[in-house]
Amino acid sequence: MKLLGNRGAFAAAALLLSAGTAHAEEAWETVAEKPYMVKVRPRPGTQAKDVWAEGELAASAVDVQAVLTDVDSYRQWMPYVKESRVIKDLPDGARLTYTKLDLPVVSSRDYVCRVVQESKLVEDGSGVFAQRWSAEPDAIPQRRDTVRLRLNEGSWRVEPRGEGKSYAVYRFTVDPAGSIPGFLANMGQKDGVVDTFRAVEKRARLHGEGRRKAK
Repeated sequence: MKLLGNRGAFAAAALLLSAGTAHAEEAWETVAEKPYMVKVRPRPGTQAKDVWAEGELAASAVDVQAVLTDVDSYRQWMPYVKESRVIKDLPDGARLTYTKLDLPVVSSRDYVCRVVQESKLVEDGSGVFAQRWSAEPDAIPQRRDTVRLRLNEGSWRVEPRGEGKSYAVYRFTVDPAGSIPGFLANMGQKDGVVDTFRAVEKRARLHGEGRRKAK
């Protein structure tokens, strides 16, 4: 199922790889206010940028939680994700996950992350869903012709906001592991975040429709 147009998918890929191509003051810079607030700042001592985005989604928090925790399905709806899977469950309750991206212009990237679910919604849909992740680049052998991302960390925090609505805060830092064209970086700061939010929202709404039909 195709959820995004070519421009949207391309921008989402650009977001992932947009670190390090501009050098600003070490303070948050607002690059968008609508439809979502998006801020960026350089990560000291790295070629990466911190990204902070937040806004309302037209999907319930229960469904957003469901799609964000279903790593194996990312390849079906996340732009440029060609492989996605849980490698194993860890003794402390975290999960080790693997994702591979096939991208335009630049070579394929992949990353291995330790994902921790800090809190989840209760059965009646109240509460807060929160998860965070950090890179574990040496957890599995690197693949030939694929660049392994060594800095990839972030979090999602999602709260219910009434019937069929939620509020999400998405933060992450990624080093693209190599140089990328400047136009990709310019697209990535704003458009990539917007398209990621819209993809999550659309997938969550589809999940909600299926959940209601199954009752």
